[in-house]
Amino acid sequence: MADAGLLRFHVPEPEVRPGGTPDFSNVTIPKAGSVPRPEIDVDPRSIRDMAFSIIRVLNRAGEAVGPWAGLLSDEELLEGLRHMMTLRTFDARMQMAQRQGKTSFYMQHLGEEAVSCAFRKALKPGDMNFPTYRQAGLLIADGYPMVTMMNQIYSNEADPLKGRQLPIMYSSKEHGFFSISGNLATQYIQAVGWAMASAISNDSRIAAAWIGDGSTAESDFHAALVFASTYKAPVVLNVVNNQWAISTFQGIARGGSGTFAARGLGFGIPSLRVDGNDYLAVHAVAKWAAERARANLGPTLVEYVTYRAGAHSTSDDPSAYRPKAESDAWPLGDPVIRLKNHLIHKGVWSEDRHTQAEAEILETVIAAQKEAEGHGTLHAGGKPSTRDMFEGVYAEMPPHLRRQRQQAGV
Repeated sequence: MADAGLLRFHVPEPEVRPGGTPDFSNVTIPKAGSVPRPEIDVDPRSIRDMAFSIIRVLNRAGEAVGPWAGLLSDEELLEGLRHMMTLRTFDARMQMAQRQGKTSFYMQHLGEEAVSCAFRKALKPGDMNFPTYRQAGLLIADGYPMVTMMNQIYSNEADPLKGRQLPIMYSSKEHGFFSISGNLATQYIQAVGWAMASAISNDSRIAAAWIGDGSTAESDFHAALVFASTYKAPVVLNVVNNQWAISTFQGIARGGSGTFAARGLGFGIPSLRVDGNDYLAVHAVAKWAAERARANLGPTLVEYVTYRAGAHSTSDDPSAYRPKAESDAWPLGDPVIRLKNHLIHKGVWSEDRHTQAEAEILETVIAAQKEAEGHGTLHAGGKPSTRDMFEGVYAEMPPHLRRQRQQAGV
C-alpha cells in the first residue's frame, strides 16, 4: 500500500470572518407553505426529509400560507407581537442598565424573540420548560412580572432567588420555568427525566428541553436523546440554532450531521426544522410536537433556524469573530417586523398603531424598571440578607452551618 503521507487535523471554519462580506447563499430556504404537515402519529421514518428542510408559514408578502397556517386568531397574533416587542424593549433597558453598572451581566434575545414567545403559547399550565439563558420570552408570554425579573437581574432585596443565581438565570415553578443552570446541557437530560416521571405518575403534564447549537456537543444532549427515545418520554427537544455559540460558528458543534435536527434520526425521533423568525411557524410546530407528547407518541426534536443578532452576552464582542453586517444579511429577516407586516397585510394593524404600541411598551418597561430599582441595584440600595445563604439548603441545617451563621451574626 502506498504511503498516504502525514495526517492532517481538521478544524471546521466559517465561510466568512470579520472584514469579509456576509454570504448566506448556502442556506437553502424552502418556499413558505411548501413543507407538508404530517399527522402526529406519523412513522418517523417517513418524514426523515423534514430534518433537512425548513417549515415556513409567512411568505415575503406577509401572507400566511400552507398546511401549518391558520392556528392562531388575529387577537392571539396581536398578543404575540406585543410579547416580542416587550421582550425586545426589556432587553434594551437591561442592556443599558448593565452598561450603567446597575447589574453585572446581561444576555439579549435580539432576533430570537419568536422562538420562546411563540413556543410558550403552545403549552398548557403545569407543563415545564427546562430553559437556557435566552428563553426569557417563555416568562414574558406567560405573564411573569417584569419587576420580578428585574429584581433578579439586580440581585436586590426583592430578588426571589435571594442573590443565589447569576443575573437572568430566572426560576419559576408556577410559570413552568425550571431554574436555569449555568452548566449548559444539564437541563436537557433533566427535562427528559422530568417527563419520564410525569408519565410514570400518570400525570398529564409534558416537558420541554432547550439547548443552543454549541451545547449540542455536550454529552448530556446525546444521553437525553437515548433516554427520550427508549422510554418515549413526553418531551419536546428544542435546539435553538442561532448560528453562533459564544465565539464559534455552529459547524463546530454540528459536525458532519448536516443539520442539528438530523441528530434525532439515528434515535428514531421525529425531527423537524422550522423558521425560528416566523412566529406562526414556531407556534404551529410547537403545537404539533406538544400534541404528540400528550398522545403518548414520544419525543420530537425541533431545530429553530434563527440568528443571534446581538452579542452572546455583555461580556462578548462579536466583531472579533464575525462580520459586522452579517445580521443584516440573514435571509430569514426580523421576527418582529415579519409578524408586524403580516398583521398589517391582514388589516388588523398599522404602522401608526405599531409606533404607538412601541411607546406604550417602553413606558410600561421603564415604570417596571423604576419600581425594581427602588428595591436596589448591584451597587446601591437593598441587598438580600446574608442569612439567606444559609436558608433553604437543607431540611435540617447541619451543625457546621449553624455555627457559621452564628459567626456571621445573622
